[in-house]
Order: sequence, then C-alpha cells, then structure tokens
Amino acid sequence: MELNTIRPAVGSVKSKTRVGRGAGSGKGGTSTRGHKGAKSRSGYSRKIGFEGGQMPLQRRLPKFGFKNPNRVEYKAVNLDLIESLAAEKGLEKVGLEELRAAGYISRKQVVKILANGTLSRALTVEANAFSKAAEKAIVDAGGSISKI
Repeated sequence: MELNTIRPAVGSVKSKTRVGRGAGSGKGGTSTRGHKGAKSRSGYSRKIGFEGGQMPLQRRLPKFGFKNPNRVEYKAVNLDLIESLAAEKGLEKVGLEELRAAGYISRKQVVKILANGTLSRALTVEANAFSKAAEKAIVDAGGSISKI
C-alpha cells in the first residue's frame, strides 16, 4: 500500500446532487423544493417557534403570574441605621422628616422599620409600618412607636 493508492471504501462517498441544472437531470425546475411557498424561496430561514402561521405553542399557553396594582413597596430601614442617626444628631425622635433630611429616603417613599441591629437608648420612632420584631425591640429599649 502506498499513499497514492489510498481510496475511500466503495459506497462511502456520495457525489453532491446538482440541482437546478435542467429538466434532463431530473432535479431541474423547482430544484427539489416543491411548488411555491416560503420554503421554496431563496433567503428563507425559519424563525424559532414558527409553526406555519398557526398560533405558536409559546403564545397559546396561559400566561403566569400576577402583578398586584395595589401593592405597596416599602423602603426598609433597620434599627442600626436609626441608632446611628440618633447618636450622630442627638435625636430623641426619629421620623420621616429626619430620615429625609439625612438622605436615607426620598420624598414619596413609604418606610418600614425592620429589626436588624439594636437600640441602646429610648427613642420615639415614627414610620408607616413596623415589623413585629422591630416594634418589640423599640419598646424593650424604653422607646415608643407611632404609625403614620
């Protein structure tokens, strides 16, 4: 055996079908694409999920989820932030005005006090909502809460 005598096995290599080369070839005219329609045209490329014009599966299935139009989104403020603000400014009452002045909340934000951190002094805390643990921590420190 020599390199110039190597050939592929008989029947393993097929010659490429030459389409569109006349009626005598048997593959002329429509060039094996059938008659008319998008798939017979040049430049055709099927879009992912396309089902021939019928409503595709991903649009037929029901939609999931629900967006509650009445949802209230709270800005979370933790006790450690209130503690540091009161110590820094020497405050006895921390409310929305004090938080706005310090730049922690914007004008339209609704505030909920959460219990991350501890209070070492008695403070009056004013907010729109309180978590139960935050409420307990403020009262246990000798302070009071007021909901707006």
